[in-house]
Amino acid sequence: MSELPVPLPPADAALEKTRRYLPWVVAVALFMQQLDGTIVNTAAPTMATSLGVAPLALKSVLTSYTIAIAVLIPLSGWLADKFGTRRVFGFAVAIFTLGSLACGLSLNLPMLVASRVLQGVGAAFMMPVGRIALLRTFPKSGILRAMNFVIIPALLGPLLGPLTGGLIVHWLPWRVIFLINIPIGILGLFLVKWHMPDHRGSATDPLDTRGFILFGCGIALLSWVLEIFGEHRLDPLPVVGLAALSLVLIGAYFRHARRVPDPLLPVNLFGIRTFRVSVVGGFLTRLGISGMPFLLPLLYQLGMGFQPWQAGLLVMPQALAAIGMKILTERIMGRWGHKRVLLCNTVLIGLMIAAFSQVGPGTPVAVILLFSVMQGSVSALQFTAMNSLAYADTSDAQASDASTVASTGQQLAISFGIAFASLVTAWFLGGIDRSDSAQLIPALHKAYLLLGGVTVASSAMFLTLRASDGDNVSGHAQARNLEEPVEG
Repeated sequence: MSELPVPLPPADAALEKTRRYLPWVVAVALFMQQLDGTIVNTAAPTMATSLGVAPLALKSVLTSYTIAIAVLIPLSGWLADKFGTRRVFGFAVAIFTLGSLACGLSLNLPMLVASRVLQGVGAAFMMPVGRIALLRTFPKSGILRAMNFVIIPALLGPLLGPLTGGLIVHWLPWRVIFLINIPIGILGLFLVKWHMPDHRGSATDPLDTRGFILFGCGIALLSWVLEIFGEHRLDPLPVVGLAALSLVLIGAYFRHARRVPDPLLPVNLFGIRTFRVSVVGGFLTRLGISGMPFLLPLLYQLGMGFQPWQAGLLVMPQALAAIGMKILTERIMGRWGHKRVLLCNTVLIGLMIAAFSQVGPGTPVAVILLFSVMQGSVSALQFTAMNSLAYADTSDAQASDASTVASTGQQLAISFGIAFASLVTAWFLGGIDRSDSAQLIPALHKAYLLLGGVTVASSAMFLTLRASDGDNVSGHAQARNLEEPVEG
């Protein structure tokens, strides 16, 4: 394993060893999590046929996983402070591995959904706790490089996942897509034992149980409402009533959080401009991006008739481009800064999502691959810019809270993005025959246009940034000083 190329202040031998191997520990866990997610997306149509359900019904397998993550992520910071990053991270890897085994043994859709919830319990703590460990191990000037170093190996999951998933469901039972997580999880547990630092909070406050109940119930109910609204024809009155109840619960949590000294998710962090823009702007941007992994397999397999492994090949360039962009991200951020990058790149992402409305049976494969490369590049740059901005002005003492709130926002966006994409697709499909590609493709095209428009509109959130925001993370201040003439 190579040493992390981050300029660091002098440290003792133990800290240097931790800084060398910790990114690999986190990367292995993220690789397993990312591989699982991309494989499931590619295999969804085949799994639906095997389980005897409609393809859009498989969104419950995706949303149950992401809802579990969104509900439980708020506990990650408190658990890490109380029990230590090593114990909680190891628990997360073990639970995710057991959940993968349960998914592989599931006999029907309800069992699979329940097993995915178990996976979500493990995934809820992996990234936030791994991020806490990184923030407490590396200086702020090394955060951007450390995160990039972690993400590049983790992107091998999206790179290998689509093709691996396609090959598995073409030649093997779809259950194998979950069972391959088991050896990776075992490797992850050994790495955690030897190389994960055991950071703890200096003083752990009691768990905000009331806040957890209010926030968790509100988010879970809202996500469920989005799911049933897109899948079933129900009387709109009870659906609107449930949506209103979920918003009341979430509003009650924010009111509660302002009154207690140590809330589950400290809302005072949103008083920091860079953190607020990163989380809120990132949430809006991810609504469009997160729907694409669900919609693209439907377009490629059901709309255009590609085999699962062929659809996987069409998605692979996104991950390759993302890896390449991660190498360039530091230079781009240092040259242009967070504000310019986020403003321009968010518009590019929206335009790329909308561009898939032009993909159909007659589209050359080379054009589809070009679209995939461009989408992977701009998405990777966006995620790095938003994630690093969140920690630009937070203190070391706020590391756990900032990581928990930011991770919660990200997972909520993923969950809502999948549900939103499914909802608008079902709306455009209406009562047409979903097995007829001639009718399915126009509905998917309209969904791409709507998701792209929402993403472009989200760029307005980044207008509130200042040109200097995030300079201490990106190094943009140094680049700007070199360009400005000296007055005299």
